[in-house]
Amino acid sequence: MALDRSERAGFGPSQWFPERYIYVRSGETAREVVISPRSQMILAFLAFMVVAWSLFATGSFILTYLTSASEENSVTKMTAYYERMNADRQGRLMTAVTALNRASGSIQGMAHDIERRHAALAWLLQDFHGKSGEPVMKPVDQASLADKSPTERILAVREDQDRLLSQAETVAKSRAERLRFAIRMTGLDPSHLGKMDASVGGPSIEMNDPRALAAELDIDEGYAARVQHAARDVVDYHTLSAEAEHVPLARPVSNAYGSSTYGVRRDPFNGRPAFHAGQDFAGSYGSPIYSTAPGVVSFTGQRTGYGNVVEIDHGSGFKTRYAHLASISVRSGQKVGVGFRVGALGSTGRSTGPHLHYEVWENGRVRDPTRFLRAGDHVQQAN
Repeated sequence: MALDRSERAGFGPSQWFPERYIYVRSGETAREVVISPRSQMILAFLAFMVVAWSLFATGSFILTYLTSASEENSVTKMTAYYERMNADRQGRLMTAVTALNRASGSIQGMAHDIERRHAALAWLLQDFHGKSGEPVMKPVDQASLADKSPTERILAVREDQDRLLSQAETVAKSRAERLRFAIRMTGLDPSHLGKMDASVGGPSIEMNDPRALAAELDIDEGYAARVQHAARDVVDYHTLSAEAEHVPLARPVSNAYGSSTYGVRRDPFNGRPAFHAGQDFAGSYGSPIYSTAPGVVSFTGQRTGYGNVVEIDHGSGFKTRYAHLASISVRSGQKVGVGFRVGALGSTGRSTGPHLHYEVWENGRVRDPTRFLRAGDHVQQAN
């Protein structure tokens, strides 16, 4: 019944596969062959399977061919890679053999070459000094190796080279971090300090190319990469240290105590709240006043309310002011170093007694001097 309804609706098999008749004539006789819809459906299905199998077989063949070609290409590339690697190793071996031949095959000559590399490395890192001015990193005493065998000398110097590299990296990193912390204590951003040329004294060595460094120091590329890494930390520390020299971190007077801090206070003359733009240090009349950073004296003389004043331009936007001085020891345009005497503590101008009024300016803005003083104490304790 369902089939009859489908056929009446026009969707049955007979719509696509109607009953077909084939007439076969043989002589005077004609025979009728009936092909039912079911038989036609079976034949159509078999034809579809043959076509599908042909397409599948053709696709499999093409995929297998492409995969095989890709694998052959990968094998070719891998073979070329290992051939280049072997050629590179062979070249290094030949270089080592040549160096050994230059040393006449002598272990004594090899020890001499390694000691020479060690001396170059020690010289490259010679700028680190401790509190006493003595180098923090000292190479092994060559005199102590005089009585040792060549092999023992080679091992001792190699170990000392590793020690120097590790120590240089540690010292440079720790000093740079202490300096960055001190600068942050002042309220400044270390990354915003003025930039300087990253070059340092000594030989002109391209620190971005381990091969050039290896050639310059006559060491292998692996060891040159370690030297390069340590040298970058050294340069980073020296760059930051050079920029920090412009920041006034030293104390302007000794044997004095802070009598009035930066910020709002009660005015000592009229008793009303007023902003105090510096740090006061009370001390003995005539006590020496010192520059807190290297710079150039930009002003000497009197300013209203300040009395006798010395102002120093330290560069990179930093300026300091020393007020109420009893006397002035410098002149305008004079270069001064950190700790240079600029005057004597006094009570000139709007003052109630002998004291130093000390101000720090950065890019035209007055800053809290106590933050710079604390940062300077931190750096002094760390060195």
